[in-house]
Amino acid sequence: MYILECSDGSYYTGSTIDLELRLQHHQVGEGANYTKTRLPVKLVYSEEYDRIDVAFDREKQIQRWNRRKKTALINGQQKDLPELAKKVFL
Repeated sequence: MYILECSDGSYYTGSTIDLELRLQHHQVGEGANYTKTRLPVKLVYSEEYDRIDVAFDREKQIQRWNRRKKTALINGQQKDLPELAKKVFL
């Protein structure tokens, strides 16, 4: 499972069995429709799993997160994740 930062500052979360190859695909516009219009991309976070289905489940979980929570994960601020999961209504 990995998170890319796109040229527009947005995050893209994906999963793969070969991260290096997948990153190469993203960089030349062959990775995903979302990233091909936001090149270049930069790998900012990754987690390794023994099974692709577990990585895919984690990918889907993180895709539902808000930007602040993803940023905290990327920055190694795991202790902040529960608080950032709470919805803030202004």
